[in-house]
Amino acid sequence: MILRHIRYLLAVVEHGNFTRAAESLYVSQPTLSQQIKQLEEQLGVQLLDRSGRLVRATDAGEAYLNFARKALRELDAGQRAIHDVGDLTRGTLRLAMTPTLTSYLVGPLIAEFTTRHPGIRLHINEMPLDTIETALLDDQVDLGIAFSQVRSPEIDCRILFDEKLSVVVGKQHPFAQRSAPITANELEQELLALLTPNFATRNYVDAYFQQQGISPNIVIEANTINAIVEIVRRGNIATILPDALTRENELLRNINLTPALPHRTVALLRRKDAYQSSAALAFTQLLDEMIDSALFDE
Repeated sequence: MILRHIRYLLAVVEHGNFTRAAESLYVSQPTLSQQIKQLEEQLGVQLLDRSGRLVRATDAGEAYLNFARKALRELDAGQRAIHDVGDLTRGTLRLAMTPTLTSYLVGPLIAEFTTRHPGIRLHINEMPLDTIETALLDDQVDLGIAFSQVRSPEIDCRILFDEKLSVVVGKQHPFAQRSAPITANELEQELLALLTPNFATRNYVDAYFQQQGISPNIVIEANTINAIVEIVRRGNIATILPDALTRENELLRNINLTPALPHRTVALLRRKDAYQSSAALAFTQLLDEMIDSALFDE
């Protein structure tokens, strides 16, 4: 048995069709079929059900694929380890962050990291927490920065800092010069621009509204943080976002809310027992240094 057999099997299951799998692998369909048949003969079981319109894994095939995928992930990690350079003159780091965190973490973190290690190639992906978990388990990313409510026991969750949410307004908004907190009832009277419900931040905000028994006047929903920021900084509409977003934007103001919105815990995520490259270790060290310097403290 060779790795090619396993990769061929995965391709057929993924595409559900020998023809499309062969095209994706740049091999002929007869060659692909022959290789799968050889693998089945070596294992002594039928791995694929070819009787329907879609080719599917048999029960034995599913059981085998669970281990095959894990083995391929480890082999890919081993290949990266071979190419990893301890002096950080070259290498690759694959990062994933949730959308609200990219809005204020990417700038300072990546600027400092690329200054220290210009030879490291970075791949940054913005995705929700559940997608980050899947990507870590599938070895598609090396590290994730997200909130700490991970579900998989295979993910190591290392607490970084607390993120504070507050009301955010533009400098021309009537609340902009206010020093005292606003109440939930006052917020209920304001025009609001909020992220769409598929954002974790929106879920926190909606839970707060429900807890306080208020019906917010949401006039705008947007699926990008940049859109919300632009709308708020140019008008008399308020929003609810992380405090850290306003630090380098002189056109925005944070307004405390009473009762306060709950804090969220930000964590560094990685797959347990996964290989950690020199680049990943260097990034983790930098993150610790920036947290110690109070860059992300509220």
